[in-house]
Amino acid sequence: QGGHEPLPPTVGRNVLGRKVLYLPGFFTYARHIVEVDGKRGLFRGLTPRLISSTLSTITRGSVKKAFPLEDMEHVSNRDDVKTSLRKVVKETSHEMMMQCMSRVVSHPLHVISMRCMVQFVGREVKYSGVFSAIGRIFKEEGILGFFVGLVPHILGDVIFLWCCNLLAHFINTYAVDDNPGVTPPLHNPFGFSFQFSQASVIRSYTKFVMGIAVSMLTYPFLLVGDLMAVNNCGLRAGLPPYAPAFTSWIHCWRYLSAQGQLFRGSSLLFRRAP
Repeated sequence: QGGHEPLPPTVGRNVLGRKVLYLPGFFTYARHIVEVDGKRGLFRGLTPRLISSTLSTITRGSVKKAFPLEDMEHVSNRDDVKTSLRKVVKETSHEMMMQCMSRVVSHPLHVISMRCMVQFVGREVKYSGVFSAIGRIFKEEGILGFFVGLVPHILGDVIFLWCCNLLAHFINTYAVDDNPGVTPPLHNPFGFSFQFSQASVIRSYTKFVMGIAVSMLTYPFLLVGDLMAVNNCGLRAGLPPYAPAFTSWIHCWRYLSAQGQLFRGSSLLFRRAP
């Protein structure tokens, strides 16, 4: 994500047999990190990341208890589309509130985790521990320093939740048939139907599949948020030539878009060189 490519690309062939340049993948860079820093180098930023995840889980649980969601009847009949859609909107709104709160609470530790990781680029030791990192950020950047990159992360979370839940709802409503053997109506907006007796089983996987697809589309928000977390913070990875001093996350987005790198780092194995 940071744009640091210490190893040269290699020549390979794509599925059509054409020669292309491939950047090193996950395992190649893992070996490189071990050679430079030892196995311990693979776990840079682990402690603040674990604390961040713990805070996120605790916050979600607390918000859920403080603002419980009223139970609604399970609706699967197509005649009750409006009722089921209202249920999805209500559940997604509640889930969005929990996710936003947990993101705000855990984000400062995410910023520290990111900065610990990218110190590999410039061989710095500026952020060596959680408490010392908190003190340094507060001293150099103030309270706002803990929340750099928060906006694109929240936007990505919100877009992911709504797209994933609504798409899963419409697919489950119109494409998965509760009555096997019955031909779907001509006005079916998707133009196809799954006619299985295990319709509920199919529905349980729809949201999971939609989550994978939507997460690929919202990846640029994650990338921009992570780059803003380390941008212009005194570390080499957040300064030229790896990145200009961005004035805002929109500036960062436009820069990556112009470079054709909004999905930089999204692939772990087959990484085409730009």
